[in-house]
Amino acid sequence: MVRKKHKDLRSDQDGAVLVEGVLVLPVLVLFTMGLLEFGSLMWQRQQLQVGVRDAARYWSRCREILSCDIGTAREIAFYGYPGGASQTRVPGWDDASELSISPDLLSLPTLPDIDTTIVLEGSVNYQGTPFFSAVFSDSIQIRYWATMRYYGW
Repeated sequence: MVRKKHKDLRSDQDGAVLVEGVLVLPVLVLFTMGLLEFGSLMWQRQQLQVGVRDAARYWSRCREILSCDIGTAREIAFYGYPGGASQTRVPGWDDASELSISPDLLSLPTLPDIDTTIVLEGSVNYQGTPFFSAVFSDSIQIRYWATMRYYGW
């Protein structure tokens, strides 16, 4: 009788799929969450790049005599347009210290020459999901810089 039960257990496959599912499901969930988090990180990095490049494009065409100001360049970087007070491109990227602009308006030459370049550098701490914060205690800083030749208007 006992031998017959053991023989039946060896040949019975009814619970195998359930056991495999229980073993594989947590791994798949963690892999999927990691993939989505990585996609979110890359999207925020791309938005930071676009903002810094747009502000650099604006700043490379400014002249001291025109109505260009550093606040407009920051609004273009943070919000996507001048005078922007809506949602930022990247969550948490709205502090003036997170976008450095060099040279400042007073240091720009009155007549553009071929050697003058402007450099903008943006940085923001990645704000991930609560899952990401639970797994990784250190924050990730996303940085990007753009250099363009100074044209003036």
